[in-house]
Amino acid sequence: MNITDQNLQIDGIDKKILRALMEDARTPILEIARNVGISGAAIHQRLRKLEKSGLISGSKFIINPKVLGYTTMAFIGIYLDKAMSNPEAVKQLKKIPEVLECHSTTGNWSVFIKILCKDNAHLLYLLNKEIQSISGVLRTETFISLDQQIDRQISI
Repeated sequence: MNITDQNLQIDGIDKKILRALMEDARTPILEIARNVGISGAAIHQRLRKLEKSGLISGSKFIINPKVLGYTTMAFIGIYLDKAMSNPEAVKQLKKIPEVLECHSTTGNWSVFIKILCKDNAHLLYLLNKEIQSISGVLRTETFISLDQQIDRQISI
């Protein structure tokens, strides 16, 4: 692995390690080592270098929100009255646990969020009582996701 001018170069072994862990982060290091053909210590060393480079960070479990009763995914474009309202609006959006992502965007909206709700009534409540009541929010435009057809990370 070489780091040059902020461009990280990874070799075939790094790619095999990353692919195995992206498929299942709980894969034992020794199992990966056997499959790749190097020692467990070498795997640990490579992982430390990849973490230090910033390419990887931690691991996580994926929770199925439907099991918890969250069935409505929506994307909301938020129009703000002025650019200076952005920091405070984002601060208020962070307080809403159903807001999963928040992006500053180009185009029509000032902010674009991804939100997860139990149902349409829950979405309506969040729109009317939580999001549209934030100071600086002029209006919103909501898109309900019918089905997530692709969910992946960048290919390694």
